[in-house]
Amino acid sequence: MTDQEIITLVNKDRFSKKKKMARKGVDYYDARHDILDYRIFFIDADGKLQEDVMRHNSRVSHPFFTELTDQEVQYILSGGIEIETDDPELKEYLKEYFDEDFVAEVSELLEGTVQKGWDYLVAYRTSENKTRFVHFDSLGIIEIRNGSCDTTADAFIYYYPVQTESQYPAIRIEYWDKKMTTYYLYQEGKLIKDQNVKINPRPHVLYDYGTGYEYEIGTMGYLPLFRLDNNKKQMSGLVPIKDMIDDYDLMDCGLSNNIQDTAEGIYVVKGYKGHAKSLDEITYNIKKKKQIAVSEKGDVDIKTINIPYEARKQKAEMDEKNIYRFGMGFNSSQIGDGNITNIVIKSRYFLLDLKCNKLQIRLQKLLKQLLEIVIQEINEQHGTSFKVSDAKFVLEREVMTNAQDNATIEKTEAETKQIVVNTILSIADQVGDVTVVRLLCEALDLDYDEIMKELPKQEAALETVTKTLDEELGNEEEREGSGEVSSE
Repeated sequence: MTDQEIITLVNKDRFSKKKKMARKGVDYYDARHDILDYRIFFIDADGKLQEDVMRHNSRVSHPFFTELTDQEVQYILSGGIEIETDDPELKEYLKEYFDEDFVAEVSELLEGTVQKGWDYLVAYRTSENKTRFVHFDSLGIIEIRNGSCDTTADAFIYYYPVQTESQYPAIRIEYWDKKMTTYYLYQEGKLIKDQNVKINPRPHVLYDYGTGYEYEIGTMGYLPLFRLDNNKKQMSGLVPIKDMIDDYDLMDCGLSNNIQDTAEGIYVVKGYKGHAKSLDEITYNIKKKKQIAVSEKGDVDIKTINIPYEARKQKAEMDEKNIYRFGMGFNSSQIGDGNITNIVIKSRYFLLDLKCNKLQIRLQKLLKQLLEIVIQEINEQHGTSFKVSDAKFVLEREVMTNAQDNATIEKTEAETKQIVVNTILSIADQVGDVTVVRLLCEALDLDYDEIMKELPKQEAALETVTKTLDEELGNEEEREGSGEVSSE
């Protein structure tokens, strides 16, 4: 790819509609809402549009999207990321790759995906020759495909601002293909190779033996870029609820402005025949000096206005309800009737569960791709023959429950089992021992085959004990018949 093609792609991507919407998601997550740019205008006496700088203009962002995003990310990861495998050796190997640092990167990945609509993990090799994964910001990534129907990228560009000694702003541009990474600096309209990078272009895997001259070049064999989409259209989670959040901001700030503007009332000046300049002077004296001079026939009257508080309050409550409803989140401000049972809790988590299910399916697909890479690397480095099917990622979400409900459920289950066991034992004489054992294993959730394996051992031990007791009893009877007297 030529330098001019790279510059064209970067400039086009920076101002694309897709990236603009993604940045808006980041802004709303950081509580930088459109209300912050809200301005009040009026038409003056000359018919010209003027900005009203005298009226109160409260601009407060209400970060609903921050809460909804954090809910989704933390709910998916509430039970952690566990790896299930029956092979203890493989489990020990995988722990070295998928540790707490990996979970932290996945958390960043999920957060960015919900905010912007999609985000990335990038693979790299550590000094210990192990593949690790790090989160990359999708706002600075451009995927390059040779064919429009390809599902995976053939290369990608990663760009971000950097500080240089020059007074002009600079952008670092990295061009990644399946073998190499080339580092550029874009400054003053020119694209040049970054001279601060010792080896440029640089292979993805480079072994430095410390002599400064000897290097061994390796390759990962794939483009180390992995994308997670929030949905099929790669839309931010903000899209369905942005207008409702803006409306809530407007209603709440409008109410605040009304209260502040009408706190001092409206001043009616009687007998005023002056011009606009004199009226401005009267207004200034009232607000600043708290006094005004009037003629004998003049007067000043204060009129108060009833603020439409209830209407604004109901509209704000309706907006809040719709934000959590269409944002598919858990509204912690719901009070209900005070009967917080497990069924009520699950019903309140229903929409959040539904939303998390969709994203979790995509996440598990991505995790499987990472698992394939790691298992292949383990096999190459340790001479093993593990398969991808030997392990899998498990994400189990945790939901708060009612402790009293749980205790009642456990007690009911225990009582039910006791009734079943008593019923089985009551028919033991009619069905036989083998059937009784099978029914008891089913009722108590025991392994029937294992129990049956242990029964012969237990029966043999019981037979030995019985035989010993019989022998001792027989000897005792013989001694009594021969007239022997015990010393005791």
